[in-house]
Amino acid sequence: MSATGILARVLLIVSGILLAASASAQQPQQAPPASQPPMPPVASAPPAAIGPALEAKALDILKASSARLAAARTMSFTAVASYESPSRPGPALVYTTTSDVTLQRPDKLRVITAADGPASEFYYDGKTMVAYMPAENLVAVAAAPPTLEAALEAAYGSAGIYFPFTDAIVADPYGAIAPSLELAFYIGQSSVVGGTKTDMVAYAAHGVFVQMWIGTDDRLPRRARAVFRRDPLQLRHQVEFSNWKLGATVPPGTFASSRAARANPIPFAHPDPGPPPGAAPPAAGTPPKSQ
Repeated sequence: MSATGILARVLLIVSGILLAASASAQQPQQAPPASQPPMPPVASAPPAAIGPALEAKALDILKASSARLAAARTMSFTAVASYESPSRPGPALVYTTTSDVTLQRPDKLRVITAADGPASEFYYDGKTMVAYMPAENLVAVAAAPPTLEAALEAAYGSAGIYFPFTDAIVADPYGAIAPSLELAFYIGQSSVVGGTKTDMVAYAAHGVFVQMWIGTDDRLPRRARAVFRRDPLQLRHQVEFSNWKLGATVPPGTFASSRAARANPIPFAHPDPGPPPGAAPPAAGTPPKSQ
């Protein structure tokens, strides 16, 4: 049964319970006759059997999506990322960024983040990685490892640069999570995400619980929603994928910027100062900051 059908059944059941409770509340309550014996207790039903921790259908969908992405020598897409952040009154606030991503395997990446917040551009050409802030006319350049995965790790480790769609662009998306998979199950289908029919799966790996909407026919990610399991606030992080193009020719010069080459240089370093001596480390499971 589809997720829509399940939701409809739940709503009908809940509505029936509420109507019955309302009608019962309006009726005068009468005590049963003294001669009426008490009703015997109803035996509770045995708990439903729990399925396997790694459901085959969910794994098949994740593997098919991974294979589709890994086979593409070039790809481009738009990623709209939303991050929840604590507010002073208590309820979480949501911040959103939109990025246009272009990739050429095995060693080229361009990410243009236009809004919200400060605009930024990231270029990687297999030899160097460049972080450019056009409004401030500042650029940071560093030598880079020869593979995309290593470059992404180096960018985060040295400058705190992190992209929420990283799991979709690595060489083997499924292989990156498979060793740490704790849970995976199929939820159902949806027709309201990404303008197409999607299969919904959920999985847990690397301390993160993720729900994915993956195109039923094209096997491309359309939405990912994640919660870090050890985050005490259970803040949610979401990425919407659109404008997918796989296998298209990438124009020359895509992975460099003449404007960045003329900008004022700054160190390729983490924008936040380190903790003071003796400070406690951040709690495990705290999500990395976006670029």
